[in-house]
Amino acid sequence: MTALPARNLLGDATSPYLLQHKDNPVHWRPWSAEALAEAKALDKPILLSTGYSACHWCHVMAHESFEDQSTADLLNASFVCIKVDREERPEIDQTFQTALQALGQQGGWPLTVFLTPDGKAFGGGTYFPAVESNGRPAFSKVVSDIAAAWTDRRAEIEDTATKVREALVRLWGTDEPRQINPAVIEVVSRRITQRIDLFFGGFEGAPKFPQTHALTFVWRAFMRSALGPFGQAIGLTLDNMSQGGIYDHLGGGFARYATDERWLVPHFEKMLYDNASMVELLTLVWQHTRSPLYAARVDETVDWLLREMVTNDGAFAAALDADSEGAEGRFYVWSEAEIDEVLGPNDAPLFKQVYGVTPQGNWEGQNILHRLGAMGFLRPDQEAVLTRCRRMLLMARAKRVRPARDNKALADWNGMAIAALAQAGAVFRKPEWQLAAIRAFWAIDAKLGDGDKLHQSWCDGRSLNEATAEGYAQMSRAALILHELTMDKRYLDKAVAWMERVEDKFADSARGGYFLSSADATDVDVRIKTAYDAATPNYNGVLIEVLARLAFLTGDEKYRKRSNGAVVAFGAEIERNPTGAASLLNAMEFIFAAVQIVIIGDERSPETQALIRAVFDRSLPARILTVLRPGEKLPKSHPAHGKGLEGGKATAYVCSATTCSPPVTDPAQLFAGLIAEPFRRLAQMQAEAVAQQQQRMAAANNR
Repeated sequence: MTALPARNLLGDATSPYLLQHKDNPVHWRPWSAEALAEAKALDKPILLSTGYSACHWCHVMAHESFEDQSTADLLNASFVCIKVDREERPEIDQTFQTALQALGQQGGWPLTVFLTPDGKAFGGGTYFPAVESNGRPAFSKVVSDIAAAWTDRRAEIEDTATKVREALVRLWGTDEPRQINPAVIEVVSRRITQRIDLFFGGFEGAPKFPQTHALTFVWRAFMRSALGPFGQAIGLTLDNMSQGGIYDHLGGGFARYATDERWLVPHFEKMLYDNASMVELLTLVWQHTRSPLYAARVDETVDWLLREMVTNDGAFAAALDADSEGAEGRFYVWSEAEIDEVLGPNDAPLFKQVYGVTPQGNWEGQNILHRLGAMGFLRPDQEAVLTRCRRMLLMARAKRVRPARDNKALADWNGMAIAALAQAGAVFRKPEWQLAAIRAFWAIDAKLGDGDKLHQSWCDGRSLNEATAEGYAQMSRAALILHELTMDKRYLDKAVAWMERVEDKFADSARGGYFLSSADATDVDVRIKTAYDAATPNYNGVLIEVLARLAFLTGDEKYRKRSNGAVVAFGAEIERNPTGAASLLNAMEFIFAAVQIVIIGDERSPETQALIRAVFDRSLPARILTVLRPGEKLPKSHPAHGKGLEGGKATAYVCSATTCSPPVTDPAQLFAGLIAEPFRRLAQMQAEAVAQQQQRMAAANNR
C-alpha cells in the first residue's frame, strides 16, 4: 500500500466530532480501508477511539490527552490511531462496545479500544484521565503498558483477541429459532415495573436514562390490564422527568440523562433521538391521561426542535453539545444574582421558590432550574407570571455563548423525529408539526436517498456510508406513519422499497432476523445481530413492527412471514434475558394485538374528520389507521374487505385478527369502542398460553 502521511488526517472529514480532533498532534486516521491496511503493513496495533461531538467526557479526554504532545508521541510511535464518529458508523461502535463488555469492561463514550493489526479487540476502556484518579489509571501509563505488552507478550494478546472475536460470533447468531410464548410479555411487564424507583420514577439507581422503549412497554401493559402499578410507574417517571433538571425549563427539550437519582442534574447534551422518543411517549400517555404537564412538555419540546434543530435543508440536526466556553452546562445554569437581575424584585421571589433557586445553588455553586419541589401547576395567574419570567430568562440566555450544534442529518434519528412529530401533530391538532415532519422526510430522502438505498448521514454537502438497518427501520416506520396520516401512496412505496433492500442486504437467511450492517460493508469484521435495546430502540424490534404494518396494509403474506421469522429468530435469546428486549416485545405485541381501524368517507368532510379525531384521541400503541374514499378497495386478506358506508355516512370499522366491529358512524361510539379492543386478543392469547403451561405442569406432577 501507499504509505499514509505521518500526520493527522481528519481535516477532510465532514463529521463535527472528527473535525474537533483535526488539530490534535495525534496522527489520527478516519476509519477506512487504507487505515486498516496501514496497521497490517506496519504490524502495529490500533488505538480505536469513538465518540460524538456533544460528548462532555470526549472533550475532557481530548483536552487532557489527545492535545498533549508527549501523549501523542507515545501513540504515534506505537499505534495506528483511528477516530470514529459513533453516529456516522454505529455498527463499528456497537461492535467494539460489545467487545469491551466481553473483556469484562463497561462500555460508554469516549470508547477507547486497542485492536490487533487485523482489527480484533484485546483491551480498552472508556475515559482514561491524564493523571491516575478514582481508580482509573493514567492514559499515558495505559498506552505505555499496552505497547510493551504488544512487544513482550504478543502471543498472549492475540489469543485474547481471537477469543473475544469468537465470543462475538457466538453472541450474534448461533441460536436456533424458537417460538416465544406470548405469556412472556406479561411476565416481563411485571419484572420491568418492579425495577421502577418508587420515589423518583425511572429505573433504580444513578445515573438515570429515559429508557423510553422500556417505559413504552410498561405503558402498554397498563393499557392492556388497567393495573394501577403500571400506570403509576409511568406517571411517576414522566412527572419527575418533566419537572426535573433533565428538562430545559426555559428552552424546551430533554438532556441525555441525569447523573443523580432525582432527575435533577443532567448530563447537559441534548440528543435528537432522546427528544423524539420523549415526544412520542408523552403524546401516547397524554392521549389517555390528558395531563396538562405532558401537553406542555410536548409543545415546548417540539418548539425547541423546530426553533433550534432544523437544518437549512429541513432535516433535523443530531445534537447540541453539553459544553460551551469549555465548561459543561455553562449555558444552562444560573446564579441567584443573575436571576434577580433579570427578573427584578417583583417576579424573582416566586420564580426562585418554584424553580429551586438558592444562594448556594444545587450544582457546583450554580442553579439548575427545576420544579421537583412543586410538581403540579399553580394558579393560572401565578403560572402567567412564571411564563413571563421564563421568556425573560430565555432572552437573557440567548446572549450567552451557545453550545455547538452537530449539524449531521442522520437517517435513523431523523426517522424517529419525523414519526414523533407527525403523530404529535395529529394528536394535538397541530398541522404545522405534521408539515415539518413531511419536510424533514423529503429532505432526508433527497440528501440520503439513492433509489432503494439510504445513506447514514449527511453533513457539509456530503452523504456518507450506507445506512445501518436501524436507519432503514426508522425511516420506513416514519414513512408508514406519514402514509397513515396523509394516505399518500408515495410513503408506502418508499417503505416497501427500503424494506426490500433490507431483506436483500441485511437479512440473516440462515437463522432469521437482521444484521445491523449491510452485506456490502467490507470494513466490518463481525456483523452485529441483536435483539437488545441500547440508547435507541432495538432495530430488529422496529423492523418487525414495520413488517407487521406492511403485512396489514398490503395484504402481502411475505411481510407476515418475515416479521414472524424475525421474532422466532430471537426466541432463545429472549428467554435468557427478556427484560433487555422491550422494543422487540413491543413489536411482537404489535403482531398479536394490532387494531386495524378503517374509516370510509371523504377525508375532507367534517364527518370523516370527526371519526379520525376520535381515533387520535385514544392511546393506541398498536394502531393501524386506514382512511378510504368510498369505492376504494382493501386487500382481500383484510377483514374489512368489501365493507362500505353505513347509511351514506362516513363509517368506521375496528378490526382485530379476522373480525371487525359493526359499522360505526358516531365518533363518540368509536372512541368508546376503542378502549379495550387493541389488547383483547393478546390478553386472550396470554391467558391460553398460561393455561397450557399450567396443564403441562400438572401433567408432569401427576407423572
